[in-house]
Amino acid sequence: MTRGMGPERELFESERAFRILVQGVTDYALYMLDAAGIVSSWNTGAARIKGYQSAEIIGEHFSRFYTPADRKAGKPALALQTAREMGRYEEEGFRVRKDGSFFWASVVIDPIRDDTGALIGFAKITRDITERREALQKLERVQAELAESRKMDALGQLTGGVAHDFNNLLMGLTGGLRRIKRSTSDGDILKVIEAMETSIRRGANLTRQLLTFARRQQVNPVQLDLIQTIGSMQDVLGAGLGSHVSLIFDMPPDVWRVFVDPAELETALINLSVNARDALIDGGEVRISAANHQARSTTRDFVRISVKDNGVGIPPDVLARVFDPFFTTKPVGQGTGLGLSQVHGFANQAGGRVEVESRVGEGTEVAIWLPRAEAQDSAEPVEKAANTVLLVEDNPEVASASAMLLEELGYRVKWAPNAELALIEIEKDGIDVVFSDIVMPGRMDGLGLARQLKRDYPSLPIILTTGYSDAALRSNLEFPMVRKPYELHELSRAFDSITGR
Repeated sequence: MTRGMGPERELFESERAFRILVQGVTDYALYMLDAAGIVSSWNTGAARIKGYQSAEIIGEHFSRFYTPADRKAGKPALALQTAREMGRYEEEGFRVRKDGSFFWASVVIDPIRDDTGALIGFAKITRDITERREALQKLERVQAELAESRKMDALGQLTGGVAHDFNNLLMGLTGGLRRIKRSTSDGDILKVIEAMETSIRRGANLTRQLLTFARRQQVNPVQLDLIQTIGSMQDVLGAGLGSHVSLIFDMPPDVWRVFVDPAELETALINLSVNARDALIDGGEVRISAANHQARSTTRDFVRISVKDNGVGIPPDVLARVFDPFFTTKPVGQGTGLGLSQVHGFANQAGGRVEVESRVGEGTEVAIWLPRAEAQDSAEPVEKAANTVLLVEDNPEVASASAMLLEELGYRVKWAPNAELALIEIEKDGIDVVFSDIVMPGRMDGLGLARQLKRDYPSLPIILTTGYSDAALRSNLEFPMVRKPYELHELSRAFDSITGR
């Protein structure tokens, strides 16, 4: 006790010092509320953070610091009730300054009681932590982006490794179906086989998209009969659309042939059909049609293939962006934004174009214009001389399927399961072409084998194959390459280019 100062004077001086201390705090809003929530004191920090001077706010209810939505939800009263019953109330949330702007606040409310325990008011502390919250959110975004980048790197490595085995499985299935197809004339079985072959092509295309969607896809165009090609997709498209959607084909019998990559065309039609299905809220109609268009202002005739629905339609502002890569209006996880980009890229690469017409509430029509196939655009395999091909493939099922395709092209086939045995076979002479997988076990892979053969047998034609994208990138500038899973026309084209037959 200070000499000469009585207890009352000492209490007064203590309270005065405390008020000066509280008033001097500028980083925190420190103020008192009465039992009803009316502001009864106000410090410099409160004026700085909230924008009110003492004369403007003392006597007003503290609920004005809350957002309209929080006031409507009763949060101010709940805060005081919680502080009264639980002894303290703490939260983080938006608060409102005098000028109407929002800030993110850390709030603590403590009840104040007299000596008898009766509630006389509340002490309230508010701190503006907007910058801290924004910094934390930025850090979280950076961490999430880093985690996503690492995940994508890991997924890319995993996908690349799986692609090789997956494409080998597809090759085995292709070979098995081809054998069954050659041994039966049952129409129902042949129809099932055609649907299965279409599914295999879908699987192969999916693998290519996963590995190469960011790069320009190498295409393998052939002359297509559109009635046969699109007709063979009827079961696949019907299953994808579902029973609540009517699928209608409008294909005149004299529609011209086109010269395009069949897998890319079928992928484009599936993408458009799925989009049409998603535009039909309670069922409806999807119509796939084709029509010949004689040249007028251009030097080539075109075939117009369209997919039309009677769904919700596309607003004009969205219609202008539908071909942008990764743009989608579908919910997260239900669309990649690559479907219409694939359609646009396919049509342009084939020498055609894409047009979209849509009206909100009436439906959408997407038309692919493809050039008519010229007479010389024949894709039928030609008869080959009976040259001998050394097939180097470690997977027996894939080797069997590949050998069958080569034999259909008129080649004799010898098989070596690895590079070492392939070199021994070549030393015996009698090999006209080497057709080797790239990814194989052992001390030498297919690319190493090809490079050694190029040094030792410079006149020996070599074709490589793989379903692994990294291996393809390493080799496609040195040697001709066929991507797995391949079909007869793709194999025929590769061998024609290297043998000159």
